[in-house]
Amino acid sequence: MDLYPAISSKDRRFDGRFWVGVTSTGIYCRPSCPARTPKRENCRFFPSVAAAAKAGFRACRRCAPDAVPGSPLWDSRADLTARAVRLINDGVVDRGGVPALADRLGYTERHLNRLLTAELGAGPLALARTQRAQTAKTLIAKTGLSLAEIAFASGFGSVRQFNDTFREVYGCAPSELRRVPADDVDGEIKLKLTYRPPLDAASLFGFLAARTVDGVESYVDGTYSRSLMLPHGPASISLTPAEGHIAASLRLTDVRDLTPAVARCRRLLDLDADPVAIEAALSQDQTLKFPLGVRLPRAVDGFEAGVRAIVGQQISVAGARTVLKRLCRNGFFPSPQQLLELPDEAFSMPTRRRETLRGLANAMLDGLTLDTGSDRAQTRAALLELPGIGEWTADYIALRALGDPDVFLPTDLGSRHGAVALGLPSDPVSLAKHAERWRPWRSYAQIQLWRAAS
Repeated sequence: MDLYPAISSKDRRFDGRFWVGVTSTGIYCRPSCPARTPKRENCRFFPSVAAAAKAGFRACRRCAPDAVPGSPLWDSRADLTARAVRLINDGVVDRGGVPALADRLGYTERHLNRLLTAELGAGPLALARTQRAQTAKTLIAKTGLSLAEIAFASGFGSVRQFNDTFREVYGCAPSELRRVPADDVDGEIKLKLTYRPPLDAASLFGFLAARTVDGVESYVDGTYSRSLMLPHGPASISLTPAEGHIAASLRLTDVRDLTPAVARCRRLLDLDADPVAIEAALSQDQTLKFPLGVRLPRAVDGFEAGVRAIVGQQISVAGARTVLKRLCRNGFFPSPQQLLELPDEAFSMPTRRRETLRGLANAMLDGLTLDTGSDRAQTRAALLELPGIGEWTADYIALRALGDPDVFLPTDLGSRHGAVALGLPSDPVSLAKHAERWRPWRSYAQIQLWRAAS
């Protein structure tokens, strides 16, 4: 594929899909960089920031090529490479090294290194190092931490490694980027989360607003806020749609959690999606009336998504919110262990559903994972083996916790009501058959049916 036309036209749709290194300047850019277009013979194309840095190019300071939305391929694909990339983005290598990543995926370090290098031009350690450098760059600009504190908070093993990596990725010493006082107000870190336009923010935030759990989440004046537990402690986030980005405000107990916090905010709002490609596929069905910029509301925590799915079985959204509020303690969703410690009267639900929740919690403690690094097919099969979890529940969890872009719920009451509103067949068998034309983006069509139903 000839990639040069994408950079000559400054096409933003390709940002995050590939990067271009310019041999005459020694820098690498995003395809839409506003600088003068380099000559074709001076361009080298790379599948990742890490590959460009490995080849000796440094990041362009004008277009910030490390701050673009992630490739939609890694978000939608279900294969091993995509799962590995999603876990690296969540900071698994920073917290436990490549061995932790290999153990999580069930493959050898050698196999993962070979696989990622073949497709991304760099192994898991190199990918994690460039991500650490980006995290450090953010902390330099947004906090008043010393450079030594930032080095360790970003996941580097030493200040020397921090300095070397920073020079390799950005072509300068870390101190050169701290030119103005840090924008650090009482521990609050403010960021701009980029995405590929368009974005149907009203629909996306409306979905989250309708399902807020009092004490844990809120939606006030267009801002969605919530608490969450991160690897190193509790945190809170606030997300607000703005012109061309999502304004994020993060309060972290430990700044080492910046990388997973950003990854989970992006995952919650599906900010790495390619809405143009999704719309092009789904708009072929004229009955769907597909809106511009639809996103798939996901989850910041897989177990939480599982609890929401089970509680929501055969009750209204409002009813589910009431029950979930009673399960939450001290402003946070319960962990599997905390849920198992709750007395029977705290559940306010039928006995069978209560035991289903406990069964899921025990399965999580026994090794079941519900996140973007999980094997989607295997996880769905494992869920269906748990008493009280049927296809609707397993698929809802796959949609929101695993981020599967191709899930459809034909028996869901909201799906059937939405189908009626759009003039589609409403009986589950006929609706499921009609939905086959929406592959591989049935999850996005599902969101549209829910929207039509409301």
